[in-house]
Amino acid sequence: MDVVSSQTVSVEVNGTTYEREVEARRLLIHFLRDDLDLTGSHVGCDTGNCGACSVILDGTLVKSCMLLAIQADGARIETVESLAQEDQLSPLQQAFSDHHALQCGYCTPGMLMSATALLRENSSPSDEEIAKAIQGNICRCTGYWNIVKAVKAASGQEVEE
Repeated sequence: MDVVSSQTVSVEVNGTTYEREVEARRLLIHFLRDDLDLTGSHVGCDTGNCGACSVILDGTLVKSCMLLAIQADGARIETVESLAQEDQLSPLQQAFSDHHALQCGYCTPGMLMSATALLRENSSPSDEEIAKAIQGNICRCTGYWNIVKAVKAASGQEVEE
């Protein structure tokens, strides 16, 4: 007989409070995508390597495939859906578009959240600091240069084309 325990989880996601009963083994990424229908964060590797599932939890960048939903109980979570306001791209999202920092788009939500966390801590990062901040995100399309340019542009720095 399989016994699966569950727990009630209450989280604030992108400014909205949600309370749901979840299985103890449910990953945060699946809770966000399947239970809350916030599908912006992507499921990539399920091993914490690719960064496609990155979200900001209580001000800290985390990979949501590496956390159980019950570990987020009481937390404040920001997903990529929180970046655009009133159907307007955020400056960072616009910079990704302007500087061709996305191609297939699969890594983009994680890259955006990693860059958001960086820019909150360092409003004028160097190329090296940007590279370090996004090192937990794998992109198979862009070659990373345009992502670095986009983050730099979003910070208001001059970007060489």
